[in-house]
Amino acid sequence: MGSYIARRILALLPVSLGVVTLTFAVIHLTPGDPVVAMLGENAAPADVEEMRHAMGLDQSLPHQYLTFITRLARGDLGKSITSGASVTNLIIERFPATLELAGAALAVAVLLAGSLGFVASLRPGSGLDLGAMGFAVLGVSVPHLCLGPLLMIAFSLRLGWLPLSGRGGLSHLVLPAVTLGAGMAAIVARILRQSLVETKARDYMRTARGKGLSDHAALLRHGVRNAATPVITMLGLEVGGLLTGSIVIEQIFSWPGLGRLMLQAIGSRDYPLVEGCVLVFSLSYVLVNLVTDMLYALVDPRVRLG
Repeated sequence: MGSYIARRILALLPVSLGVVTLTFAVIHLTPGDPVVAMLGENAAPADVEEMRHAMGLDQSLPHQYLTFITRLARGDLGKSITSGASVTNLIIERFPATLELAGAALAVAVLLAGSLGFVASLRPGSGLDLGAMGFAVLGVSVPHLCLGPLLMIAFSLRLGWLPLSGRGGLSHLVLPAVTLGAGMAAIVARILRQSLVETKARDYMRTARGKGLSDHAALLRHGVRNAATPVITMLGLEVGGLLTGSIVIEQIFSWPGLGRLMLQAIGSRDYPLVEGCVLVFSLSYVLVNLVTDMLYALVDPRVRLG
């Protein structure tokens, strides 16, 4: 297991370098002059040149890239143009809120998907199956931009059960977590249901039932783990989407996370801060893929043996 994890980490090093390079290229090769965008069209040429020199934009692109990589190796992402604070410190301050929201949304998604998928797989084609999958289709169909305000109107403005926005206790986390996790739950529930139905038809499941186990017991004891591989694949893909999807949710619910910080940085043309936020989101995808590979190896030993 240790050698497998070491191989996966080594394989991710060039991927991480590619992500860093692509992030740098997207920010620096985007058409337009960031200095003019920040200072305005009527800025004095001397002020424009001074700002360009301060940001290092008067250097050649390879020199800027080398400087970027060198600073990144030290954990230095530069300074925010609008606040003058360290970009690294700003990200460290905001990222825990985004992780908290994404973790809560993942918990909501796993609980809903596990319940719906398991119940639907017990009697394929029954009313219970159709009802569970119908709910899943509804979850996929309603976008975050609609579901969030609807939940706010129903549970905050009308019923007054939950706070409208902001970050505080558990009550502040419920609505944004449900909004972010509902779509993921719907997708994973359908994958889990199909995987469990296929697993139930396997020979070892018939043997388990022939030894006296009920359908429920055989499925829980022998079926769930074998049906988990496609579910882990989908979870790995969707968890990265939770982090980037939180950008919209944080704006709707005024959640003080990294996504909202990035939107504010884009609005104020704070390019070093935008670059840092994009880099963190991109590398988070890489880390999620590594964790997914580790889960594969735990669930299915054939993966690490191969």
